[in-house]
Amino acid sequence: MHAKQCTDVDGAIRALMGDSLLGEGKVGDLAGVRVYKFKINKQLALLAYTFEERTITLTLLALGQHENFYRELKRSL
Repeated sequence: MHAKQCTDVDGAIRALMGDSLLGEGKVGDLAGVRVYKFKINKQLALLAYTFEERTITLTLLALGQHENFYRELKRSL
């Protein structure tokens, strides 16, 4: 990734560290997963993650564009 893209992703991660509920909670096959939407170079990007409140652990699962994002995420879990 380019430096600007890394900065955008870093900003998204920092936002999630500040408020782990920013992302939209998913249901069904993706229950327990949250997806945070943000912009990279003026394009929508999705960041899938889980948050374990007991141990205060934020686990990043996937980063990508909307196209096929959820299908690929299901396959990886």
